[in-house]
Amino acid sequence: MAILPRVLSARIPMALVGVAAVVASAAWVTSRGNPARLDKPRFDEVIADHAAKMLEDGRQIFRFDTFGDEAFWGDALQLHKAIAGEKHGGVGGGVSPLPETLRQQLQEGKVNLDDPATTLALLKLNAVVGVTGFFDGNGNIRSMGIQCAFCHSTVNNSLAPGIGQRLDGWANRDLNVGAIVSLAPNLKPFSDLLGVNVETVKKVFASWGPGRFDAELDKDGKAFRPDGKQASTLIPPAFGLAGVNLHTWTGFGSVTYWNAYVGATEMHGSGTFFDARFNRRDQYPVAARSGSGNTRGTPDRLTSELAALHFYQLAIPAPKPPAGSFDPAAFERGRGLFNGRARCATCHVPPLFTEPGNNLHAPSEIGVDAFQADRSPTHMYRTAPLAGLWTHQKGGFYHDGRFATLLDVVAHYDTFFKLSLSEQEKSDLIEYLKGL
Repeated sequence: MAILPRVLSARIPMALVGVAAVVASAAWVTSRGNPARLDKPRFDEVIADHAAKMLEDGRQIFRFDTFGDEAFWGDALQLHKAIAGEKHGGVGGGVSPLPETLRQQLQEGKVNLDDPATTLALLKLNAVVGVTGFFDGNGNIRSMGIQCAFCHSTVNNSLAPGIGQRLDGWANRDLNVGAIVSLAPNLKPFSDLLGVNVETVKKVFASWGPGRFDAELDKDGKAFRPDGKQASTLIPPAFGLAGVNLHTWTGFGSVTYWNAYVGATEMHGSGTFFDARFNRRDQYPVAARSGSGNTRGTPDRLTSELAALHFYQLAIPAPKPPAGSFDPAAFERGRGLFNGRARCATCHVPPLFTEPGNNLHAPSEIGVDAFQADRSPTHMYRTAPLAGLWTHQKGGFYHDGRFATLLDVVAHYDTFFKLSLSEQEKSDLIEYLKGL
């Protein structure tokens, strides 16, 4: 090594000395069997260790961190009392841990799957995806909180429908958020915020249905569309987002923006969220009045978790479709159409299946109404990534499920863009979409 500086100074321009020295030094260290007297790990090892820690921390946060939102769902709304039921110190009939269809399918009868006591037992085991129960010393539930996984995870049904291993990032299209929240003994925080009575709040929540949520209701107060239909949107998946710029249906912001938005203003965790766009009284009268565009929870239990949470979400790949779920030959024909005459790849650019960059379009560009777009500061719709589309067909397609099937989606674009696709070509495109 003593000769290296002399060689460099004699033969290599000074601007390149730093780069050459690093390359030569790395070669000297790695050309022998062991690193030579390095007191600290090389920076690529630091990066690898950091990535591993971020991945593990982010997984824990996504699955189990409430950000202190039990102060809202439990202490304020007292939703845990509705879950427990009157027999267990709560109110009402309690909440069954499993859906009606599952109770009918399980025949052994060893566990009463209709008993809220089972719900409480599962909560004590931390075995309910997306929900944490807080219990006192006597085993009685005293509060509850929710996590990111509440809406953006499901299970693989490996034991039975509704029971199995976690599938993080999958949209929970079976979850009826509105029906669950409606059970809360105290809905006054919502009625006070929206300036309506409790019965109206319940009517709004009941309008959503399974797999849907309205993340703008507490900002603009628009509970229903002008045509009288409900205003909620489908819960989107949270996988396959690496490389994707804007997030959610209308592109408010990035993945980490939405983590802060949802964590502080929808989950009601204790944290910081800032977006001055919500001070626009004409568009966001509720937010302008409540100040939710400048939320400052104390203590801040959210901000320190955003980096690892973001890292974990970007690490979740879009799941591959099951073998036999699509026709391989039609898939290949559909690929040619997707990238060619059907012009799908103009916006859904492979392999991201959205545009690199500012992936937003005006409603007029895609042939739909502007209601949901105009609830966003962008007034536009995002080009949704398509990988893993097969996992979230339940509930329909587009932000509000207006297209019941993939054929309906293809037919819409065929008409709007005047593509003149044959029935066979439409079928081939569908097989391609199913196989992404």
